[in-house]
Amino acid sequence: MAIDTDIHNFYEHLVLESIREQELFTHLTQEQLADLCCLTLNQLPAHYIRHDVDMVYFLTDEERKAMQLKVHQALSQAYSRLLKNDERDEA
Repeated sequence: MAIDTDIHNFYEHLVLESIREQELFTHLTQEQLADLCCLTLNQLPAHYIRHDVDMVYFLTDEERKAMQLKVHQALSQAYSRLLKNDERDEA
């Protein structure tokens, strides 16, 4: 087993999905997107899995919605923080 490729944090998938849905990639650089992902994930609990499909079967709709809400809130806070830091850097 190769731990670095077989295991991942399920929230990573949800964060990237939310970034795509909000089209944040259209006006952020790759560096900003990486920072945004880190800032967001650091606010969320770790939920390590081996296969995404396992989560589909073991999560209830309510649990999935709760996870998505956590991601949305964390992403919103991280995005605000990223913008504030960028404004400071430009000043």
